[in-house]
Amino acid sequence: MRVLALKSSKGLPTRPLRSPAIPTPLPTPQLHQHWLPHALPTLLSVALPLIPWITLFPNPFGSALSIICIQIPSLVGGLFPELRPCEKNLSSCIDFYFRSFRWLQTMIFTIEEINKDRELLPNITLGYSIYDNCGKVPQAVRAAVSVLNGVDDHFDDHGCTGSRPISAIVGDPTSTTSIVAARLAGVFNIPMVSYFATCPCLSNKLEFPTFFRTIPSDTFQAKAMAKLVQHFGWTWVGSIASEDDYGQYAVQAFNDQIERSGACLAFSEAIPKINSEQKVLQIVDTIKKSSARVIVLFAGEVDAIPLAKEVVRQNLTDRQWLASEAWSTGTLLATKENLPSFGGTIGFAIHKGEIPGLKEFLLKVHPSSAPGHTLIKRFWEELFGCSFYSLDNTTSSTISEPACTGQEDLEETNNVYSDVSELRASYNVYKAVDAIAHALHNLLACETRQGPFVDKSCANISSFEPWQLLHYLRNVKFTNRFGEQVYFDENGDPVPSYDIMNWQMNADGSVKIVTIGIFDGSLAPGQELSIKEGTIIWSGGQLEVPDSVCSGSCQPGTRKATQKGQPVCCFDCLQCADGEVSNQTDSVQCLKCPIDYWSNQGRDQCVLKEVEFLSFEGTLGIILASVALIGACITICVFAIFLHYRNTPIVRANNMELSFLLLGSLVLCFLCSLFYIGRPSLWSCVLRHTVFGVSFALCISCILGKTIVVLMAFSATLPNNNMMKYFGPLQQAASVLACTILQVIICVIWLITSPPFPTKNTEHQKAKVILECNVGSVAAFCCVLGYIGLLASVSFVLAFLARKLPDNFNEAKFITFSMLIFCAVWITFIPAYISSPGKYTVAVEVFAILSSSFGLIACNFAPKCYVILLRPEENTKNSVVRAFASQARDLASFLTPQ
Repeated sequence: MRVLALKSSKGLPTRPLRSPAIPTPLPTPQLHQHWLPHALPTLLSVALPLIPWITLFPNPFGSALSIICIQIPSLVGGLFPELRPCEKNLSSCIDFYFRSFRWLQTMIFTIEEINKDRELLPNITLGYSIYDNCGKVPQAVRAAVSVLNGVDDHFDDHGCTGSRPISAIVGDPTSTTSIVAARLAGVFNIPMVSYFATCPCLSNKLEFPTFFRTIPSDTFQAKAMAKLVQHFGWTWVGSIASEDDYGQYAVQAFNDQIERSGACLAFSEAIPKINSEQKVLQIVDTIKKSSARVIVLFAGEVDAIPLAKEVVRQNLTDRQWLASEAWSTGTLLATKENLPSFGGTIGFAIHKGEIPGLKEFLLKVHPSSAPGHTLIKRFWEELFGCSFYSLDNTTSSTISEPACTGQEDLEETNNVYSDVSELRASYNVYKAVDAIAHALHNLLACETRQGPFVDKSCANISSFEPWQLLHYLRNVKFTNRFGEQVYFDENGDPVPSYDIMNWQMNADGSVKIVTIGIFDGSLAPGQELSIKEGTIIWSGGQLEVPDSVCSGSCQPGTRKATQKGQPVCCFDCLQCADGEVSNQTDSVQCLKCPIDYWSNQGRDQCVLKEVEFLSFEGTLGIILASVALIGACITICVFAIFLHYRNTPIVRANNMELSFLLLGSLVLCFLCSLFYIGRPSLWSCVLRHTVFGVSFALCISCILGKTIVVLMAFSATLPNNNMMKYFGPLQQAASVLACTILQVIICVIWLITSPPFPTKNTEHQKAKVILECNVGSVAAFCCVLGYIGLLASVSFVLAFLARKLPDNFNEAKFITFSMLIFCAVWITFIPAYISSPGKYTVAVEVFAILSSSFGLIACNFAPKCYVILLRPEENTKNSVVRAFASQARDLASFLTPQ
């Protein structure tokens, strides 16, 4: 029968060497004991130079294999780091590794369970050949060569001997050593299933075409770690990794995931494989100086010990550690001494499983069960602190230790070896062996002429090639007896699944590692992470999630501004400008509010802008409207007085018809100001400008007419001058009407071409919407004002020329004053109008209308009303006669040359 072998390892190469993949249907050369001399140059190019081989221990069956071997027709091989090199001599394996010994026993237990199962591999019995790689690359190379070639007694630089090559390998527990072994196995298309090697590089099928694993790649762990960081809102983290392939590939994947998630790295350090006290001190100093409170550590237990010791020595207790699967459940670091600094650690661990019957199997191990097996005796010596004096000194303890009697009881020990409460790597060993067994089952179940190989042939179970088993292993998919589905994806990786662990303190002060959640990579994005946050104890025994940010979150109403020369996670929070808002935490920019909206005081919400116009409800609007109505009422009262006293000499002598028309126009002037108050509308905008223009044109035209009448009356007193008969009341009314109609024509053209319209002014005051009337045609508006100005100027000039005429005879002096006031008001109106903001612009315009109207009525009618009401004796015929006599004397004096 074809030999089967299983091996396990976890490690990564420093320089990947690509090995050509051989197509599945093509047979590969049969492995035999003379293959190595021909392949040695290739092997030496993919593995490190060989150094002295680890100590070989004789097995109970009389063959000199590295650890344990049962040579029966189907052989399963495995590689385990049973001994670790001492610190002073890295080429010597001294320290015993109880945890790995449990892994080894789990492999043996699984094979025995498979052999008992008559349905899985009927009439097939699996054997095993297990080698110690010492956890180091040089020894791993020798162990891999031995397990591939079936070495028995020795291996040297000239060749090696052996008799039974293997067809599959389980191993091994480090990424670096796995890379070496996987390259060697790939040369001959021998399948290899690792239970603890997590380097993402091993997923590269071009370099490692025969590699599989039952532990997820660090690509998934890095993704899970980044999601954990993101889940707790940490944006400023440090990363530390061992200076090997496992640590460097893992931390690189993590760093990439962190940057994609928007978080930043405060620092990234590497722990050297060869202990360097100076480098460790430098790493701890970096941790202390950094503001990052969360630190991710990708390293094996042994590699992390020097760093952990220094962290504890310097009493660095305010950091939150995130552990990779390589040390999150390890017992070397989870000690009372480390708890002050590492308590609260959160880490990812391989999914835990239960293996019924394993504990009983582990407790059956006894030196008497394999008298010639020195590995079990070494295990016994290390566990109970005794020595078998009959053994060689290389495998025994110091002579001062008590003798081992064989009566020691494993059940009374409390050791990581017999602790099956947290079976993680051991469970992966179980799945690795089980997967190979199911691949063999599928190979055995192949029906004739329906096979997957050339001409639909099947593999012969007694003489199959490794590449044929490789085909079935790639496609294996089954549910084990614990209900878990086992299969490999196109990269040879399993479904990513992790338990999330938390280091807490027991009542006795020891470390208790508690499961607080899971990460299931098979779930939909965003649902992979499930954490019971209420059960977490954080660093320092805190119950609240620690903060780890370079800069605190920017609250709504602010935006992030990156600090020059710093990562994007280090930023300042700047308040949004007026009219801009941010309604989310950590906004990178502020958004402008719509045109009718403005930012509130907190800059986190757009609110409707305050609408501003000269309102009837406002104080200013009420005052101006009241003044306008008072002015109109006064004008009406004057009109009533003049109407009542229309037959009196003073009314008749002051051009009664034009006076009544002037009073009527002044009423319109006062009332037109009301169109400027209130919310602007199309009609109010049209009326305010046209009524203003026409009413003032009528008013000034009347004054102009009165001025002309004065001049005409004066001229009529001259000899041979009868001009007054050509400028009687009818002509006066016609002239006023003509001047007014001209303004009406201008207004009609204005309304037809480009009439005034209401508009929203958002430019003058950003925080307010000013409702105002746009004049439409600026030229037409200027024509209206210019025409009024022209009439006023002509009236002023004519009145000024007639100012020295006798007072009782004309109104020139009062007209001059009224025009002076009118012109002064509107001249000062222009700069005030331009400089007044918002509704005050309209208020200035209303004030100008009211001021000029009051000036006109006061100058033209107040003196006459004074005489009519308070000096009636002067408003009689006799008084007028005396006045005429006086006027005659004044006129003579005025006309007599001086």
